Amino acid sequence: MMEKIKILAASRPKILSEVIQNMIAHQPDKIMIGKVIDPIKLLHAARKTSVDMVIVTPLNSNGMPNICSQLLAEHPRMKIVTLSANGESAHLYHSGAGKQRSEELSGQLIFGTAG
Repeated sequence: MMEKIKILAASRPKILSEVIQNMIAHQPDKIMIGKVIDPIKLLHAARKTSVDMVIVTPLNSNGMPNICSQLLAEHPRMKIVTLSANGESAHLYHSGAGKQRSEELSGQLIFGTAG
């Protein structure tokens, strides 16, 4: 049996968070291990768990959010998906790769194994 991909969500607004949670619930090889809003709590939660992916809605959309840089420095195998609060854009970050825009993202790329 393959190990499930563990996902931590840090998304706002609430409706977006619920959509993400519902989407993950319908993926048999994924599991939502928690939801946090505060960036400090996100860092602590990532350190306490062996999370494979973080889905976050950053406060602004200019460049990679600082939280992503810190998470990737501490967890180089992690994937981070940033979603705009209005749902119009998404970016994927992971070590050794630049930012990938939503037009380039597929469900397989986003939800593939971390690493």
